[in-house]
Amino acid sequence: MELLDAVRGRRSVARLTAPAPSDDEILDLLGDAAGAPDHGLLRPWRLISLRDDARSLLGAAFAADLPEVDPQARERAAGKPLRAPLLLSIVLTPKENPKVPEWEQLAAVAAMVHNLGLLLHARGWGAIWRTGAPTGSPNVRAVLGLGPDERLLGWLYVGTPDPTRPPPPRPRFEARDRLFTLLPSGAVKPVG
Repeated sequence: MELLDAVRGRRSVARLTAPAPSDDEILDLLGDAAGAPDHGLLRPWRLISLRDDARSLLGAAFAADLPEVDPQARERAAGKPLRAPLLLSIVLTPKENPKVPEWEQLAAVAAMVHNLGLLLHARGWGAIWRTGAPTGSPNVRAVLGLGPDERLLGWLYVGTPDPTRPPPPRPRFEARDRLFTLLPSGAVKPVG
């Protein structure tokens, strides 16, 4: 797949089925995705792979955060990690560095995850980055074994796109109102 086609065609795919890429394929893609901009090459991230019954452990942690008086909500929460055959927990592992503040390290993680999503798409896999209240849950943090300085940024749900429910086409974005130029006078004006 050409790069421009991958960028234009990539969509978040909510309906994912088995199979998912193997650990070896994820490792291969991750090696390439790590080429994302990363000031200082700190690699301030790690991914935690969840497959099979490990997804149910995460679902139980999701459900544990909800009141017991709402069993339906707890059941729905417990089922969320089962919506894809593979979940990659995205963890920011900030490094102390006087030249690279944490916000830059966060940007590096986001760039790497975006690269990974493009690479998955180029190989025919589907993915969606999901976040929400569970990213701050002590129960979820415990299940994933996160350290006190680590931040959970969500999960990349990965699998095979459901061919019966393709994502809708995305209209071309008109970038004119987002690009400005600074004039020698100090004024800023739209480029278009």
